[in-house]
Amino acid sequence: MPANTSNDANNIKHLKKTPQVSTFDSEAFLRVVTDQAGVYRMYNDQQVIIYVGKAKQLKKRLASYFRKDVNSSKTRALVKQICAIEVTVTHTEGEALILENNYIKKYQPKYNILLRDDKSYPYLLITAHKHPKLGLHRGGKKVKGDYFGPFPGVGAVWESLRLLQKIFPIRQCEDSYYRARSRPCLQYQLGRCSAPCVDKISVDDYQEQVNLAKLFLQGKSSAVIEQLVAKMELASNELNFELAAKYRDQIVTLRKVQQQQFVSGHVAELDVVGLYRDKSHVCIHLLFIRQHKILGSKSYFPVVPTESSDSEILEAFIAQHYLTTDTLTNAQIQGNIPKEIVIKENIEQVKELSRLLSEQAEFDVKISTNSRGERAQYLKLASTNAQSALASRNSHKQSMLARFTALNEVFELENGINRIECFDISHTMGQQTVASNVVFNQEGPLKTDYRRYNVFGITPGDDYAAMAFALNKRYGKLKANPVTEQEHSALEKLPDIVFIDGGKGQLAEAEDFFNQLSLTKTPLLVGVAKGESRKPGLETLILAGSHQLISLPATSPALHLVQHIRDESHRFAIAGHRAKRQKVSKKSQLESIEGIGAKKRQSLLKFLGGLQEVMQADVNALSKVPGISRVLAEKIYNALHEK
Repeated sequence: MPANTSNDANNIKHLKKTPQVSTFDSEAFLRVVTDQAGVYRMYNDQQVIIYVGKAKQLKKRLASYFRKDVNSSKTRALVKQICAIEVTVTHTEGEALILENNYIKKYQPKYNILLRDDKSYPYLLITAHKHPKLGLHRGGKKVKGDYFGPFPGVGAVWESLRLLQKIFPIRQCEDSYYRARSRPCLQYQLGRCSAPCVDKISVDDYQEQVNLAKLFLQGKSSAVIEQLVAKMELASNELNFELAAKYRDQIVTLRKVQQQQFVSGHVAELDVVGLYRDKSHVCIHLLFIRQHKILGSKSYFPVVPTESSDSEILEAFIAQHYLTTDTLTNAQIQGNIPKEIVIKENIEQVKELSRLLSEQAEFDVKISTNSRGERAQYLKLASTNAQSALASRNSHKQSMLARFTALNEVFELENGINRIECFDISHTMGQQTVASNVVFNQEGPLKTDYRRYNVFGITPGDDYAAMAFALNKRYGKLKANPVTEQEHSALEKLPDIVFIDGGKGQLAEAEDFFNQLSLTKTPLLVGVAKGESRKPGLETLILAGSHQLISLPATSPALHLVQHIRDESHRFAIAGHRAKRQKVSKKSQLESIEGIGAKKRQSLLKFLGGLQEVMQADVNALSKVPGISRVLAEKIYNALHEK
C-alpha cells in the first residue's frame, strides 16, 4: 500500500508548491525536489490537475519534462500548461503505482489514459446462513458466504440464477421475505424452492442441495450427476419412488445443461486483454475464462491521449482495472483478479504489477506475453472482438450524428443541437405516478444524466400537473445570473431541445413553466403527439409558441431520433412506475403500523391464520395474540379500519 499521506514525517515527505496563475519556475522547483520514489501531480492555471505520474526517482523523471529536446508533442503541450506541481514521496515504487492509480481514478486528469467504466463486477453468492440464499452480489456491504464469478454483467448472473432455480430448489428470496413466511410461496408450488422457511425440507437435505449447487458452480457438473445417480438408486432400492423421481428430474435437467455448447479449453482461469485502435479511438476487450470456459466478455473504450503506445494503454488498463482498495477479502472471495492475465504487448511495469496483484489477491498472479497455443487463440479472439466492438461503436456514433444533423435541418438552431432531453409520465389510474427525464447527446443516450421523479402533491391522474412537477424538479433551481460553480454547471447542462411526450396540454405546461423561470436562454420546446391509432411513423411534432404542427416522413432520420428518445423516456418511466407499484403491492398493511415489527407481524398472521382474518378480528381477538397487548391491539384495529 502507498505510504500514509498525512503529516507523519516518519512515514512520508510531502513537498508542495501552491498552484498559482503564473509561469512555472521549473529550475527553482527541480533544485528542491527529492530524488526518492513517489507520485507527482501537475496543475494548470485553473488549479485543475492535468496529469498524474509516478517515478522511481522523482527528480530525474520531472527533469525530463523540461528538457529542450523533448520529441513528444503531447509532452510539449502538457508542459506549456503546467503552473504548479505537487509531489508525494512513497517508500517504494510499488506504493507509488497504487497511489498513482488512486489519483487517476479520483481526479480523471486530461493527459492520463482514463478507464471510464469503474463499476464492480457482479457475483453469484451463496450466503452463510442456516438456510443459505442463492443470489446476486455487486459491491456494497460485504456478506459472509461463498462467491462465484466474476460475471461480465448483471444479465449473465440473472440468467445463471434462472438456470440454477430449475436444477436446485434453493431459496432466492430476501431474508426479510424468508423470515415473514407462514406458508409456502408460489416458487414452492412451481417446484423451484424447497420451502425451508416453513420446514418443508430438513436442514440436512437442504444443505445437501446447497453443496451440489456449489459443486456445479465450480464446474464439477459431472461429479454432481454422479452423486445424484447414487442417491436416485438408493431411494429406488428403499422403495421411495417419489424421491427417486425428483433426483431423476434433476439429473435430466443437468444433462441438458451439459449438452449446451460452451467455448471451452484446457486453461482453468485467466483473463485475456485484447486491444484494437483506429487513429485516436481505442477499444480494450476483456475475455473471462473460468472453469475452462469463456464465462463472458466486456468492451472498454478508454480516453487515450495522442501518441500513447499500446504498452502504455495496457499498463494503465491493468492498473486501473485490477488494483483496487475495495475488493472483498480472500476469505470471502478471490476478487476479480484471475491467476493469469494474457496481453499482447510487453509492458514496462510487468514485474511490479504482477507482484502487487499477487499481494492483493493473496495468490500468485502471472501477466503473460508472447503467448502460444490456446492462449494465443484466446488473444486473437479478444483482439477480433475489440475490433468489432470499436467498429460497431463508431458506426453507431456516425449514425447518431447523422440523425442530430437531420433534426437540426428541421429546427435550424443557430448553434446546432448538442443535447436533447425528453419527459414522460407513467401511472396506473393516477396511482404511483413517476416522471422520467432522459438525455441524449451526439453519441446517443447519456444514461448518467437520466433522472426519475416520484410525483406527489397533485390530483391523481392529472398529467399536466405531473409534467409541471417534473419540469420544476429538473429546472427549478436554474438561475438567469449564476454565481457559484454549481449554478454555472447546471446552466451549462441546459438542453438545446426539450421534447414533451404528449399533446398541446402538456406542452402548454412546459411553456408556462419556462416563461416563469425567466432565463436569458431557453431550450426549444417541442411536443410529441402520437398519431392516429398510435402507430410509429405517424407522430406529429408541436412547436412551442406558434403551436405549428410538423409531420416528418416515416423514413426521416430526424423522426427516428425523436422516436428513439421518446421511446426511451417511455421505457424509463414505465420501469420506474412498475418498480414502485410492485413495491407497494408487496408491502403489508401491517408494516405501516408503528410498533409492529417482523416478529409481531408473523405472530399475528400465524395465530389468526392470515391477513384477511387479522382484518376481520376485533380488539379482543387481536389482544389474544402472543406478544400483543390490549393497547397495541386497539392501535392495530384503528389503523386497519381507519377510513
